Amino acid sequence: MTLPESRPAVPLVAVVGRPNVGKSSLVNRVLGRREAIVEATPGVTRDRHGYEAEWAGHRFEIVDTGGLETGAQGLEILVREQAELAIQAADVVVMVVDILTGPLQEDAAVARILQQSGKPVVVAANKADEPRSEVDAQLFLSLGLGRPCALSALHGRGSGDFLDAVVERLPHAPSAGGSEWAAVAVVGRPNVGKSSLLNALTGEKRALVDSRPGTTRDPVDSHLLLPGGRSMRIVDTAGMRRAVRIDDPLEYFSLLRAQRVLERVDVALLVVDADEGVTGHDQRIAEEIVSGGRACVIAMNKWDLAPQDPPERLRLEHSSDQRLRFMPWARRLRTSAVSGRGLHRIGPALEEAVASHRRRLGTSVLNNIIHSAQESNPHPRTRGSSVRVYYGAQVAVSPPTVLLFTSAPLSTGYVRFLEGRIRSAEPFHGSALTLRWKLRNRRQLKT
Repeated sequence: MTLPESRPAVPLVAVVGRPNVGKSSLVNRVLGRREAIVEATPGVTRDRHGYEAEWAGHRFEIVDTGGLETGAQGLEILVREQAELAIQAADVVVMVVDILTGPLQEDAAVARILQQSGKPVVVAANKADEPRSEVDAQLFLSLGLGRPCALSALHGRGSGDFLDAVVERLPHAPSAGGSEWAAVAVVGRPNVGKSSLLNALTGEKRALVDSRPGTTRDPVDSHLLLPGGRSMRIVDTAGMRRAVRIDDPLEYFSLLRAQRVLERVDVALLVVDADEGVTGHDQRIAEEIVSGGRACVIAMNKWDLAPQDPPERLRLEHSSDQRLRFMPWARRLRTSAVSGRGLHRIGPALEEAVASHRRRLGTSVLNNIIHSAQESNPHPRTRGSSVRVYYGAQVAVSPPTVLLFTSAPLSTGYVRFLEGRIRSAEPFHGSALTLRWKLRNRRQLKT
């Protein structure tokens, strides 16, 4: 089975420029909300970050990128590479420049890259906070990229004319098959290989990969085409650190973003470092997935670095299972982003988990399972009286939730027993199954 392929759902607009010209502020202005991280420090934006936007009935994905720098070194080389990849993938490129500084040599260098790309370009002359600043925008005609749009990302001046210029250059959106079937968040603590795994899945350098923890700060969106033809949005998030240990406001903001991503997706791909095993931090992230009611697949990544000694490896697997015993329904996959091991299993496992998360059991099927379970193993008597489950009904999906109507309160152990019987007959691989009970006497059942 081949790996899922990357597929854009809507036209792509890449926002590029040298550092600290206001690219992230402009993205936030287009979206009408704070999504991209904005800080006065140059280089805050590292990855390319996609957000869906709309203007005058035109939907598109706008991608915020790190600053293009000449003479870049170290991590800055990766940032430049990311921006250049975004330009290659884009349908329209927005080059942001700073009216207050005027054209600089770095702007000219970026302009040459854009001219060589052959992509449609809109020059956004940012920081035109006052009307008299608009005249200075004409200085950027020297870049050879057409007439600049003077605007203020901070105050919104000129943003409408700028967006009109962008949508004029957009190609027609795909007419069919562009909607996503589900969304998955790639989560885990820092430096467990989330970005490497995403890059290996999509077959492109979609997220930064660096040996230093914390190189991913904002969520990074990709689209995967699953083997069955369904499209899934996959989001790489910043490493989720303990909030009490975060003293960098950027890292704290990134943690909040990761938590918000979990609220919007169907399933979480929890990435664990197989060489270290499941840590207490991994447990807390898993608990957040469960409490949020999300489906889950666990990738034991870096499996090629796990202990080779069979007894030691067995001990590691047993320890991991024990630490994640509260979510035995989540599939465990042995993966390696470097060697490619297990990557072909991730797409089908995610698809299965989402299907289970949305699954609805028929009332007759559910009650046959419940009645059979009670006959083979009745609930222990309470205060000398028998305890009966009269009937059950699935009242919700995502996650599947079953409401049991009972004659008396059910013990926690018996609820777990019933869940096990339901799963034995109708597996919900990858998804939690919530069972709740409600007291009902026989007179109420007849009304």
